[in-house]
Amino acid sequence: MLAHYFRLALVSFRRNKVLTALMVLAIALGIGACMTTLTVFHVLSGDPLPGRSATLFHPQMDPQSKTGYTPGEEPPVQLTRFDAETLLREKKGDRQAAMTGGFVSLTPSRPDVDPFMVPARYTSADMFAMFDMPFEFGRSWSAADDEARARVAVISKEMNQRLFSGENSVGRTLRIDRTDFSVIGVLEDWRPMPKFYDIYAQGGYGQPEGVFLPYATAIDLKMSRSGSLDCWGRDPGGDATGPNAPCTWIQYWVQLDSPEKKAAYLQYLANYSDQQRAAGRFERPTNVKLRDVHQWMEFHRLLPGDVTIQMWLALGFLIVCLLNTVGLLLAKFLRRGNEIGVRRALGASRAEIFRQCLVEAGTIGLAGGVLGLLLALGGLWAVRQRPADYASLAHLDGSMLLLTFALALIASLLAGVLPAWRAMQVPPALQLKSQ
Repeated sequence: MLAHYFRLALVSFRRNKVLTALMVLAIALGIGACMTTLTVFHVLSGDPLPGRSATLFHPQMDPQSKTGYTPGEEPPVQLTRFDAETLLREKKGDRQAAMTGGFVSLTPSRPDVDPFMVPARYTSADMFAMFDMPFEFGRSWSAADDEARARVAVISKEMNQRLFSGENSVGRTLRIDRTDFSVIGVLEDWRPMPKFYDIYAQGGYGQPEGVFLPYATAIDLKMSRSGSLDCWGRDPGGDATGPNAPCTWIQYWVQLDSPEKKAAYLQYLANYSDQQRAAGRFERPTNVKLRDVHQWMEFHRLLPGDVTIQMWLALGFLIVCLLNTVGLLLAKFLRRGNEIGVRRALGASRAEIFRQCLVEAGTIGLAGGVLGLLLALGGLWAVRQRPADYASLAHLDGSMLLLTFALALIASLLAGVLPAWRAMQVPPALQLKSQ
């Protein structure tokens, strides 16, 4: 029966081409605008590490001087080098990693490729397992490599393609900042969005790192770093990144696999702060925080405010388009009162009339969904032309593709409910008399 109603809908479209085109266009405009903004919102507000975000935590403590202290204020979002290395050494979590970002110079072995700069991450070995980073070739380095200050590197798939034409480059030598490193692993495509583990350099949506190096090795070689550096005093040696410098610049993540471990680690941070204050390093009252990935993203409001506003405006525009579609469907169905009256007189029930009208509305919705998808693809292309950090991420994935047609179908069916209900109320006797 649905197939029969679908054929009737196609016949009706051919009889009322202009009216049908207007309804398809109205739905398409609403769907196109809505899916453009919903896709951007979906990309930017997703879970960067599905299945792991709830067990990864970012510790904070307050090592600053009493100058300018306000009770209850937020502790620094990064750690000093002394505190990060102490926490790393004491290993109170299931896994832990100290890290920072930088830029390094790569000198390829291929004569046809000139030296170039690439973003790098200096980190400890646990990062790869903590963040579930997949490998195409090789492996990550070990804790022993960290302690030995090994000259090893993990590179991204994109960097492997650029340097070694995509071949298995494990064991090959890579010259980084005038020092030779051995490639120990090549990552598969890995780009969590937002870039929750380092939001200070490019707002959480910057380009991914091409090279990963052991934290201790990078420190020893005094490799250049990038990102936030907050100081409240001077290091006796004049180095803001020295082991005793009063500066926060290290990002630190810890994996805690149960609520009990989280509570124990929070107490550990409080005890550590008390010990450091007793030793004269910390001057302020104990103030520690431990946020998981979602809480960390929420705290930093990583989702741009304009994206949320645009999404609500697009949803409002879709509602306006649907109201116009309701009016057009009412005009279309009531214009066919004679036809509906004859069908009723021949035995069609009100429910059948209602279903036929809904099938027609749904068919219009699917046609609007196809056109709306094309408009959404054009809208996303326009978003990618913007100078925003997140612009390059605006792509329609499989789930959003299905949502496009589901939203178009649901919206058109909702728009068709009132016109279909009015159509099924047409009295057959009155229509037959008028003939």
